[in-house]
Amino acid sequence: MGAQSPPTGHDVELAAKAAGGDRQAYGELVRRHGSAVRGLLRRLGADSATADDLAQDAFITGFEQVAEFRGEGTFAGWIKKIAARLYLKKVKREARLIFSDAVEPVEELGSRDASGDAASRIDLDDALKALSRGERLCVSLCYGADWSHGEAAEALNIPIGTVKSHVKRGLDKLRAKLARPDEGARREAHG
Repeated sequence: MGAQSPPTGHDVELAAKAAGGDRQAYGELVRRHGSAVRGLLRRLGADSATADDLAQDAFITGFEQVAEFRGEGTFAGWIKKIAARLYLKKVKREARLIFSDAVEPVEELGSRDASGDAASRIDLDDALKALSRGERLCVSLCYGADWSHGEAAEALNIPIGTVKSHVKRGLDKLRAKLARPDEGARREAHG
């Protein structure tokens, strides 16, 4: 018997096969979306080892619940929501989740003169580290895990206005951190 090639098809088809017990189909979904789930967890604040562990837990939970995935959204979005909920449960269990409307100081990051996707991803990761815990969680949940403000407020057990404030402040800080200060000068020189 030769080695079987990995299953192919759209995520919805693979999820349906996995719901029928096809572990290889689910394995393909894990392969396709594992790094995105780990990335979200790191952006939420998990260290690499914790992100790996929680991603594994999310995919195990996802396998157990895959029959509930109906393809109404993306599989990536569905599994990221599971991962984000697991992360929030862990943080709450460890009693480290404290929210306030107080503005926390932002760490100064060194500027980079880099280009390309890898550099952009690194810049975003660094910029997210400069946000307060509340800002980072709210921005990552609403934009990384595609949660609504209401879903984030419910999961974090905070008022929706606080979520919106954290998201706005966080996005403003991210824009400022990710803006290239030399970009305007280059335009003027070439324009």
